Amino acid sequence: MSAQTLMSILTSGLMLGVLYALMAFGLAIVWTTLGIFNFAHGAFIAAGAYIAWQFGSVDAFGLGFWPALLASVLLMFGLGVLLQYLLIRPFERQAQMVLLTVITTLAGATIINSLLNIVWGPRAKQIANAFDGDLVWGLLRISWQELMMIAVVGATLLALAWFLLHTPLGRCMRAVAQNREAAQLMGLDVPRLYALTFGLSAAIAGLAGVLIGSIRFMTPTMGDDPLQKALVVVILGGVARFTAPVYAAFLVGFAEAFLTYFVGLYWTPTLLFMGMIGVLVLKPEGLFGQRQRSV
Repeated sequence: MSAQTLMSILTSGLMLGVLYALMAFGLAIVWTTLGIFNFAHGAFIAAGAYIAWQFGSVDAFGLGFWPALLASVLLMFGLGVLLQYLLIRPFERQAQMVLLTVITTLAGATIINSLLNIVWGPRAKQIANAFDGDLVWGLLRISWQELMMIAVVGATLLALAWFLLHTPLGRCMRAVAQNREAAQLMGLDVPRLYALTFGLSAAIAGLAGVLIGSIRFMTPTMGDDPLQKALVVVILGGVARFTAPVYAAFLVGFAEAFLTYFVGLYWTPTLLFMGMIGVLVLKPEGLFGQRQRSV
């Protein structure tokens, strides 16, 4: 393996890790707070990409990349809050809540994918880049768009960490994640916090969709593969701390980049899922998790 090839693999792994960290974080806060797995997360990613295309593309509203990104994040937050009221809230206090929400979020994902297909059609689209050209520095070659993505995701994760740790609303969300009954006894509006958490998760998914749509072609089912990878990341990392999926995301990203080079694209997902199963058997709480569930 040449030094140039190694640098290309590392750059690819970094980009995958950045995207997986963003996607997995959105999944993890829903699981940590509500105790459910949102199977509509992949559909949220696709919806965010198409909303951004509608606002930013010269073939639609033509507002440009940054206004489109902002519009997508805001609209996806609203969609997440709405779907929490429709798909999750009616079953919150039922004994079979986890099973029921698996069914409702799967149904929600199917409906969203169908609506995307009806409104925008099955033809592949792509969001125009915010920046053109490449940065070349020695053996490193990376596009300015990818550098922007790294900066945006890094800033987003830091902002989310600050929000959860240092704001009253963030601390309330962490309190609900640790103990719903105690939080209710302290006077917290738990249903409202659940809705805000789901909306925040949808907004994060929408941002991930915009970034993915700027470097890859978009289809109504474009969120299916990212959903699987985010699931692997969340399980490998665990959800005891909000930083755990971030660490796991970069581990999976670099592993996928190296596996793709050495064993090919076909076998890479199989090996990743085998690794996930091995972690579930040996350490069910995740590589970076703890047995006590908290944010």
